[in-house]
Amino acid sequence: MSVALTKSPPPISTRQDKLRVMVVDDSVVIRGMISRWIGAEPDMEVSASLRTGLDAVNQIERIKPDVAVLDIEMPELDGISALPQLLAKKRDLVIIMASTLTRRNAEISFKALSLGASDYIPKPESTREATAAETFHHDLIQKIRHLGARARRRASPAASPSMAPAPERARDVPVHHPVAAPVAQLPLARRPFSMLAPRVLLIGSSTGGPQALMTLVADIGPVIDRFPVLITQHMPPTFTTILAEHLARASRRPAHEAVDGEIVKPGRIYLAPGGRHMRVVRHGAETAIALDDGPPVNFCKPAVDPLFNSAIDVWQGGIMSVILTGMGSDGMRGGKDIVAAGGSVIAQDEATSVVWGMPGAAANAGICAAVLPLNQIAPKLVRLFSGDRS
Repeated sequence: MSVALTKSPPPISTRQDKLRVMVVDDSVVIRGMISRWIGAEPDMEVSASLRTGLDAVNQIERIKPDVAVLDIEMPELDGISALPQLLAKKRDLVIIMASTLTRRNAEISFKALSLGASDYIPKPESTREATAAETFHHDLIQKIRHLGARARRRASPAASPSMAPAPERARDVPVHHPVAAPVAQLPLARRPFSMLAPRVLLIGSSTGGPQALMTLVADIGPVIDRFPVLITQHMPPTFTTILAEHLARASRRPAHEAVDGEIVKPGRIYLAPGGRHMRVVRHGAETAIALDDGPPVNFCKPAVDPLFNSAIDVWQGGIMSVILTGMGSDGMRGGKDIVAAGGSVIAQDEATSVVWGMPGAAANAGICAAVLPLNQIAPKLVRLFSGDRS
């Protein structure tokens, strides 16, 4: 999965403070490759390189890693079976599931998220493909760094005012990390909500997005019934197919990967397919989906900004947009343009975001009308689409 390139936290210089990463994969080639990448980073180190999930379960209490990169398919004990056992022995462990891009592995990855995995990453079919290996390298290191650092901050008894407050648990979003007490933060600038009635709901998300999206769509039925909902989640092909099915079940409304040229209608959820940008265009008196295979935007494909920007030509100021958890700043520039056109932006707050990159960029840019915990976004949307303008 491609993620936005972000400025990493300042490298940690002392050995004691380095993130300890346990690599668990039955392929000696993959273990060696990932271990070399981790070893080259100044703020992390390989605490163990293991062949099976059983090895990981048996040794985790001795190794005490901060992060585990856990393969799905392994002998003796596979990743999905090892996952709950690892968390039972170390509740604050960050687990990143790694798998090849098959439908079965995509399904297992989604199950892993519900069991407490922090994130997942698709492995390239062949490490000899330079572009695929480079993307995998970049994405994996960013996930280890951001998720590992966040878990450490939350576990620290002496969190500073610049750190995230304790999360408010949203329904169906597993939280497996001990957290520090809430701390005071400076208020962020807010804009008033648009006085124009919203005519569409646009949502952008990345790391942590699948769990957040399923929680959100479960509670916005009245909005979906009357208005179209379009979603861009940073995710590769196959994974978006599975996500659309999960969104349909969670919302109890039609949800599918968008198809090029199809007419956008109320009562449906349209998800950008993995590997293609989703835009909207005018089609006579109607609105149609336009997919393209252009270059990544914000190092992502699909990216949120193309959807946000294209929607302005169709709905002008009648846009309600939501930016959920994710690394990078994708959606911030498009959100600025939505606000300039008369629409509104809501961002997920830091406490309930897996990574407060995308929503944080929007919040700190001063373009948001609200920055809310995940479980408060759906009720707010229902009110706004029912006529509330505050």
